[in-house]
Amino acid sequence: MSQTSFSPSQHPNPPVRLVIASRESRLAMWQAEYVRDCLKQCYPGCDVQILGMTTRGDQILDRALSKVGGKGLFVKELETALEDGRADLAVHSLKDMPMDMPAGFDLTCVMEREDARDAFVSNDYASLEDLPQGAVVGTSSLRRESVLRARFPHLVIEPLRGNLDTRMGKLDGGQYQAIILAAAGLKRLGLGSRIKALLPYDPYTPAAGQGALGIETLSSNPHIKEWLAPLNDLPTLLAVSAERMVSRQLGGSCEVPLAAHATWDQDHLHIRSFVASVDGQASCLASSKGPVKNMEEAEALGFAVAQDLIAQGAASLLPNGLPK
Repeated sequence: MSQTSFSPSQHPNPPVRLVIASRESRLAMWQAEYVRDCLKQCYPGCDVQILGMTTRGDQILDRALSKVGGKGLFVKELETALEDGRADLAVHSLKDMPMDMPAGFDLTCVMEREDARDAFVSNDYASLEDLPQGAVVGTSSLRRESVLRARFPHLVIEPLRGNLDTRMGKLDGGQYQAIILAAAGLKRLGLGSRIKALLPYDPYTPAAGQGALGIETLSSNPHIKEWLAPLNDLPTLLAVSAERMVSRQLGGSCEVPLAAHATWDQDHLHIRSFVASVDGQASCLASSKGPVKNMEEAEALGFAVAQDLIAQGAASLLPNGLPK
């Protein structure tokens, strides 16, 4: 993602100081620094600082996320920093944010999306199709695992945890013949040259929110939404709102192989989603397209896709059934 240019805001009461809470991984800090730089463009007189933090999700690396509490492990410590006043906003990869925000917190801003596709990364092979019998592929996602097991039953799919640099180190150390990562993170860190192939949206449909940055704030902060408004990207916001509605209706979490991705065709939004079993042997697939101009229409489109999946029997593929 190239640096987006923002004009100085004419807000009558601009912020004097803002503190961004962020995880301390290199990618998370890149994201926080990107938001800091955008805010500095909007408010040149504002002192924007970054509070780096380590989350539970960063500490537990020997088990799959689906086994230890899911995506919320990456956000709780940052939310605590917002609650106790150490930070004014928290920057997240949107796909790591729970679909239902906890009471008192808002998803206040969604920034322009980077490439949302999954990326095939290998030192020895050009594509998934080139991998030999028994080759080990690493992924942190049940969604990716499900598609891989369905399409390439001869491959060995193993968990892959850690920040992006740790994952790349495991590949380079020979633990895996290939790994699957979000293309956005690689591109943001200048590692796009490591991508051997970008996987197509069909069948490798991304997770809801993949490639987008979300900014979380306290609901009680009266000015923060106004201050962050220039950073909001409406096309991305509407697309991810449709995706997150699908996931919300189906209880999307790290325990569910669930994909949802929306793309624009002029003023029409096209959304594709699937729910699958982890072994890839069963799945439900739905898609829809319609004109979208606001949040209500975006969420309605996502809701309709979710209902289509439910009508196909998606509940039987969810470990805990449909959310109450």
